[in-house]
Amino acid sequence: MEGCNPFWKERQLPPSLGNVHPTFHVSNLKKCLADENLHIPLDDVRIDETMHFVERPVEIMDREIKQLKRSRIPIVKVRWESKRGPEFTWEREDQMKLKYPHLFTDSVTSTS
Repeated sequence: MEGCNPFWKERQLPPSLGNVHPTFHVSNLKKCLADENLHIPLDDVRIDETMHFVERPVEIMDREIKQLKRSRIPIVKVRWESKRGPEFTWEREDQMKLKYPHLFTDSVTSTS
């Protein structure tokens, strides 16, 4: 199929899905009723050169100290801009400061 649209190339399934047939009939498709609250304006969508959605941190929400046996690790609660809406994760503060120093210009109240 030389010259075909590259998005229609046949893809190989991973070996773990070897018993799944790689094609389907359009009659198997079902109508999707999207949730209006999940609408993302196209201006807010960031896509990298590999056509993957870029999730980026928006702000630091909180800080804590994670106590391990012999060490204390500062962590921060990060609000991310995500294709599924706002998401929150706890990340190591030192790693976030290296990657996203602009998030640390404002101080956040510490909790213990």
